[in-house]
Amino acid sequence: MKYRTIGTNPTTRREVSVLALGAMLFGSVTDEATSFALLDRYVEAGGNFIDTSDNYAFWADGGQGGQSEELLGRWRRSRGIGDEIVVATKLGARPLAPGTSYTDNPEGLSAKVIRESAERSRERLGLEKLDLLYAHIEDHTVPLQETVEAFAALVADGTAGLLGVSNHAVWRVERARAVAAAAGLPGYEVLQYAHTHLRPRTDVPDALFPDGSLGHAGPDLLGYLRAEPGLTLVAYSPLLRGAYTRPERLPADFDHPGTPARLAALSEVARETGATVNQVVLAWQIGGELPVLPLAGVSSVAQLEENLMAVDLELTPDQRARLDAAH
Repeated sequence: MKYRTIGTNPTTRREVSVLALGAMLFGSVTDEATSFALLDRYVEAGGNFIDTSDNYAFWADGGQGGQSEELLGRWRRSRGIGDEIVVATKLGARPLAPGTSYTDNPEGLSAKVIRESAERSRERLGLEKLDLLYAHIEDHTVPLQETVEAFAALVADGTAGLLGVSNHAVWRVERARAVAAAAGLPGYEVLQYAHTHLRPRTDVPDALFPDGSLGHAGPDLLGYLRAEPGLTLVAYSPLLRGAYTRPERLPADFDHPGTPARLAALSEVARETGATVNQVVLAWQIGGELPVLPLAGVSSVAQLEENLMAVDLELTPDQRARLDAAH
């Protein structure tokens, strides 16, 4: 396994594995025995960066979520896991009532919600401190100052360590970070957005967020990451939910003339390296110029093993240049 430092503050920064494990469906779609086997194998291989959210997976049973955090709590207790494993969770997108969603009835990012939701997550996960806590989706009903101060208060009292943000417009991220800096408060240091080798169209609804919210890391966010070296991008859906091996799963917003060229470049590099296309995608992210950590969800040990092998796949400068140039 390889590792990267996330965060800049000596008291909160962490060394995490360059491949993060997504636990979104653990405890719901993925049963407990399988989830435990995946977590055990990931840790055995040196992985230490696990991602969840307080609303995972509300859509599985029409509830409010929490199944993933609860399962991770049971796994941690059963294995005697301590702070050697970095658990990241999110708040802000938990439905306030069963049968609703983050699109019509989210918990939001008020100071009260941030404090209460963080406490619920700590209890479910069995953690004294949330190693990395994200603002999951935007909340335009609450002043940024209130959200920034509420997250900073969690850091001050030891409830949270690193702070992150997901699925926000880049200008909102920068404004929140500026508010925090002006007040001498900790701000967002980890960005979580969808990112993969293929590029989505921007003139059609996002398949991940058809309501119009922002999910994909576009050129503006990648430029922001390049300009702010203290930031890290955690890239979710790096393998497009299996679409690289099952083309029928390719989301509609990736249906454009640039996709075949990038797929051809991936296939060419895969043949040259003897790796799978999925492994090339992950290796391209891990070894790139920008600090990108792929966050991959799996439902079988075989899938996890394939992903783990990507960590040691070294692409040549020529191969990387061809992958970058394809369009």
